[in-house]
Amino acid sequence: MSESPSPSDLDTLAALLQRARELQEAGTDQRIVERLARSVVRPLDVALRRLAHDTAATARGAVHAPPGDPLWQLALDATRVRLRPGLPTELQEATAALQDLACGLDADGERRLAELRQLQASLPAAIQSQHDGPYLVTNAERMTDWLGRPLPTLPQMALCRCGASAMKPFCDGAHAEVGFTGAKDPERVPDRRDTYVGQQVTILDNRGTCQHSGFCTDRLATVFRLNEEPFVAPSGGRMDEIIRAVRDCPSGALGYAIDGREARNQVDYDGRREPRIEVSKDGPYRITAGIPLVDGDGNDEQRNEGASREHYALCRCGHSQNKPFCSGMHWYVQFKDPVRRSDDEPTIFEWAGGLPAFTRMTRLFYEKYVPQDPLLAPLFATMSADHPQRVAKWLAEVFCGPKHYSEEFGGYPRMLSQHLGKGLTEEQRTRWVTLLLQSAREAGLPNDAEFRSAFGAYSEWGSRLAVENSQTDARPPEHMPMPHWDWHTAAGPPGSRVLAFAPPAPEAQVTDVALPGQDEPVSFESHINALFRSRDKQSMSFAFDLWSYDDVRRHADAILARLRDGTMPCDGRWPDAKVDVFERWLETGKAR
Repeated sequence: MSESPSPSDLDTLAALLQRARELQEAGTDQRIVERLARSVVRPLDVALRRLAHDTAATARGAVHAPPGDPLWQLALDATRVRLRPGLPTELQEATAALQDLACGLDADGERRLAELRQLQASLPAAIQSQHDGPYLVTNAERMTDWLGRPLPTLPQMALCRCGASAMKPFCDGAHAEVGFTGAKDPERVPDRRDTYVGQQVTILDNRGTCQHSGFCTDRLATVFRLNEEPFVAPSGGRMDEIIRAVRDCPSGALGYAIDGREARNQVDYDGRREPRIEVSKDGPYRITAGIPLVDGDGNDEQRNEGASREHYALCRCGHSQNKPFCSGMHWYVQFKDPVRRSDDEPTIFEWAGGLPAFTRMTRLFYEKYVPQDPLLAPLFATMSADHPQRVAKWLAEVFCGPKHYSEEFGGYPRMLSQHLGKGLTEEQRTRWVTLLLQSAREAGLPNDAEFRSAFGAYSEWGSRLAVENSQTDARPPEHMPMPHWDWHTAAGPPGSRVLAFAPPAPEAQVTDVALPGQDEPVSFESHINALFRSRDKQSMSFAFDLWSYDDVRRHADAILARLRDGTMPCDGRWPDAKVDVFERWLETGKAR
């Protein structure tokens, strides 16, 4: 501990512990009572005993809880005390559970979360490996599952590393019951960095750091060879393929050098990646962007020779030989995350492998295949450095994944703007589809008939729209919604969308619709249904039926938002009077 605790700290912890026990004893929800006992009362009791031993003092005085919601007040006070340096790490574990309970059980959870973030804003982002306990994560803003979907984060979190928590990835105190130890195995793979000199590049590898994800061996087997010696054949692949494989190593075991000089910054993406914790499927936590990692005493966690500080993998199964780092033991002990119900149908996004799979595919496509193709290379010669990631986010959203593309880049209008005036040819389109499907195979996306049918169908449909919209005389509608592709989606019958070469519709502004008077009740059958033309109905048929009362009622808020910002209808903004009528209908109860 960085500073010596004081007797007043002892009193403060004793007060927190007593209030936590009172909450536990007064509780009626057994789930909450058990969580308080295992993740709040127990660690606070351990922290108090540690502190009493260090200070040679005893707690004293009566405890008076502040007014208000006792759980929320305890979470606030624990967070304030957590800011003090030198206190036992078990206080952070208890604070994490209290923050989770206080925010998750209240309808005003977002406001509470914002207040807690403000309280902890002065603390740097960090991960601490508690002695024989969880990972204590402070101010990590982004955590995702293995598909790239955001997971909820709190200013203070405790992530399971014993493998026994029933609420993975979060800690539920199980480590104290299963006898988890954070000690390294003396029989672990030795810390030794090997050098393999090749024709174009030298590969550096430390088997003692490897977490055996298989990224290198699965994707570049001619260089990284399973069950062969030496493990690395540095001239077995192209230089760009080797560099890609080294940079994708999640454990930080691999590096490379050119002309005898190690390219550490390049391997670490020159510090350009955003901090993130990925909860991999049935495997470790994968950390990027150099989130600091400290041990139970607050000191920098010791790493093997040559290990990256920008990216590393932390054990989640509890059996690593190189704790806290993953050594691949999750595979041998058959560590598994909770299995989803068998009757839950995965989306195409989930079946494909999520955003990481689409990113892997688009990187192969734009980094390997496009540059060497005479038809496509000129089209993408000036693309931005993050173009593969942008296209991956587009595809992920199309196939029912997170709305990253819409939120970050603006959705359909942004993608449309990338094709206007390009004059794409059918030959280029065909080559684009062929190489994209090849990249999907090489990137390891599923090869079953159902997925290939859905993915191939969208690739053909979307690429044909790109050709149509790219012609110099095209007038594509600018405000179409994002395409939505699931197992049951087709592009729709001919005429179901507005063509890029269609003449302007005379009915674009729905001028022939009689509007209700100011004092006249607005109903769907008499007024709203008539506002939507057949063209509007067809263009939105992939999502809902604009002539169906139930569908429009269900999506009324989203429709109004699009009418207000002029993105619906797709071929012309409604006059304000029409928007006002729709808003009146919504506000007065959405009468049939």
